[in-house]
Amino acid sequence: MAELVGNVLVGQSGGPTAVINASIAGVVSEALNHECIEEIYGSLNGVLGILNEEFVDLASESQQTIRGLRHTPGAALGTCRYKLKKIQDFERVLEVFKAHNIRYFFYAGGNDSQDTADKISKLAQEQGYDLRVIGIPKTIDNDLPVTDHCPGYGSVIKYICTTVREVACDNEAMGQGDLVQIVEVMGRNAGWIAAGAALAKRRDHPHDPPHLIYLPEVAFTTEKFVADVQRVLKREKYCLIVVGEGLVDPDGNYISADDKTDAFGHAQLGGAAEYLQSLVEQNLPGVKARTVKLGMAQRAAAHAGSKADADEGFLAGQAAVKAAVLEAETDKMVTLVRGDTDHYSCETGLAPLADIANGVKKLPREWINEDGVSMSHQFVRYAQPLIQGETAVPHENGLPVYAKLDKVRVDKLLTPYEV
Repeated sequence: MAELVGNVLVGQSGGPTAVINASIAGVVSEALNHECIEEIYGSLNGVLGILNEEFVDLASESQQTIRGLRHTPGAALGTCRYKLKKIQDFERVLEVFKAHNIRYFFYAGGNDSQDTADKISKLAQEQGYDLRVIGIPKTIDNDLPVTDHCPGYGSVIKYICTTVREVACDNEAMGQGDLVQIVEVMGRNAGWIAAGAALAKRRDHPHDPPHLIYLPEVAFTTEKFVADVQRVLKREKYCLIVVGEGLVDPDGNYISADDKTDAFGHAQLGGAAEYLQSLVEQNLPGVKARTVKLGMAQRAAAHAGSKADADEGFLAGQAAVKAAVLEAETDKMVTLVRGDTDHYSCETGLAPLADIANGVKKLPREWINEDGVSMSHQFVRYAQPLIQGETAVPHENGLPVYAKLDKVRVDKLLTPYEV
């Protein structure tokens, strides 16, 4: 199939990660190598930017700024959780693409974002419009199907492990067999992030924190929780717990969730740490319980980011462009493929967007020990390579310096659209 001559559009969607901008840097760096690509545009705030025709010229950015994206957290182009709801939304997307001669569309996001990309591509095909669409994996939750792991995951668990070790030093100083510290982490319905905290343990110190890890994959009961904590406090000066926000009871109900939902109908999670704190206070007289809720900090912590993660994020962006331009691929998402040798290696592959959209990859039950609150050696072998190396973040006056796009606007060509 011949190369398509035209313009690139790249967008970001969903919750940011410490390395989502590395993928954008990969897209821009690779797109500059191909003569068939005339302009490189970024959509401000994902699909909202497309609907509102809010584009910026990424080719006009300095190479220093593009390189700086490799260590910059957040979403440099802005993100959104907007769901394309009606056929008019999709028709508008294609109208904008045609007006700006967009022939290559790259969308960095999670499950719902890949579904959006898939639907846009299908409509283009129905209308006979030549467009190549490639998804770029992004989620700290690490729950996208098919891919071995997701850019963003290695950095978030590296930060959480760092935090666990630091908080443990404080707890060690303060505890007298009467302190419970509860760290709540993100991850929604999958326990990948909470499980990653297990890497904070030193191999020759099995009693290192976290002492207990509570995962959405293991039904939670108050009786077992109280017994677990009591067991730890009998031998340790303190009990450090990591809990995933999507923890559920034996009936599958969240132990703590807001009544509100986001644009995609997902429950607003949070409050698991406070719930466990209340159980300690109610059932263990004389024991102090404290909580740490990392919130957005865990997905923005580029200062404690993983070099392996950032490099793979960049690699995924490059691979998306190569697949679309050189291999004429479309309707695919870039996947990370682990090598089968003892020494860790990672290559990229492709999977149909339809296989990714709205799916959830759960933490394998066999990677959770029989006690339900610790991780097996198999999980450690899986996750350990993903946190290797330190992201080189430049500093000025003692503080990290992050890249900021100039965001030179592209002229609008269409009448405004009512979102």
